[in-house]
Amino acid sequence: MKTMNGVNLIIGCVAVFCLLATVAQGGEAAPQSDRGGYWVFAGTYTGGRSKGIYVSRLDGISGKLAPFELAAETANPTFLAVDSGRNLLFAANEIGDFEGKSAGAISSFKINQRTGQLAFLSQKSSVGSGPCHLTLDRTGNFILLANYGGGSVAVLPVQKEGQLGESVAFIQHAGSSVNAQRQGAAHAHSINVTPDNRFALAADLGLDKVLIYRFQAKTGALSDNETPFASLKAGAGPRHLAIHPKRDVVYVINELNSTLTVFSLDPKQGSLRELQTVSTLPMAFQGVNYPAEVQVHPSGKFVYGSNRGHDSLAVFAVSPRDGTLEFVEHQSTRGKFPRNFAIDPSGKFLLAANQNTHNITVYRIDPESGRLTFTGQDLPVGSPVCIRFLKAP
Repeated sequence: MKTMNGVNLIIGCVAVFCLLATVAQGGEAAPQSDRGGYWVFAGTYTGGRSKGIYVSRLDGISGKLAPFELAAETANPTFLAVDSGRNLLFAANEIGDFEGKSAGAISSFKINQRTGQLAFLSQKSSVGSGPCHLTLDRTGNFILLANYGGGSVAVLPVQKEGQLGESVAFIQHAGSSVNAQRQGAAHAHSINVTPDNRFALAADLGLDKVLIYRFQAKTGALSDNETPFASLKAGAGPRHLAIHPKRDVVYVINELNSTLTVFSLDPKQGSLRELQTVSTLPMAFQGVNYPAEVQVHPSGKFVYGSNRGHDSLAVFAVSPRDGTLEFVEHQSTRGKFPRNFAIDPSGKFLLAANQNTHNITVYRIDPESGRLTFTGQDLPVGSPVCIRFLKAP
């Protein structure tokens, strides 16, 4: 074989360069990871249209969402959490009985990174009725959960391979507030850990409070904080909260009076101080409405909240000065009762789960204004409740 001369060597190098450029620009040879794909998991209420947790794939560049397929059969996996480092998924099973006791369950699954399918690992009691929310602590070693029916919070350990252990912490909330129908007792609706993993913030709809606990990351223990709670307006019904990714600000969405409250967070003391409360609804709206989910955009520039009744997403811009909110728009979810929504990790797309019309809709996010544009995608999923993402290969 003859040695390539200088001219041929240059031509060969140019050809290789062009091939690499074609691949990098999305040619047929481009690997899936270059296209920014994500597995999309949907938790549901099971019944006639659903059998458990469903999975789809989102193209991170085009925003195209594949049809949903059953990933794991399990009863009422209404809220989900994902450990991306270990390819684990956790689900709150909103069932009425577990091992003969009035309690729900928490399940763990191993995610097949290649297919998105789920393999069952373990299931433990939620140590209270009506588990409706769960989150991983910052180490991934503990699941913190809220029991709406029982009005309690608990902590379960997560073993190395993803199996769950028995509860290592349990706190029963007590009290009531002004709405006799909805607030006759405690109803813990969510629990989140602060970025430094030192505090757990539990929104209790029945008490009109965000309870503040010290969290021990080595043992999973919860204990009362020196400032034990932050109060919301009577009858507000705090449901979910989101912590700003770049500043000490917490956003609480209130189910019973359709508002969103902004708190400043003292990272040393764990205390909350109210800065602002805004409506999630248009002034002219007169119907029944129950906000559900609140999320901060990964950039920290926008906050989104869902309205069940008005059936919309409320969009707000975040003040760079103090984290307070300025209204941007309302965007229809093109379905009924948007229980939950999620923003993909890149911040390009938002997916809304319409529980009562059994569909998930896809929106593109404007990076400058935060406004939402419907992509035309409307996919069927039975009674969707929660959406979570995981980077796909």
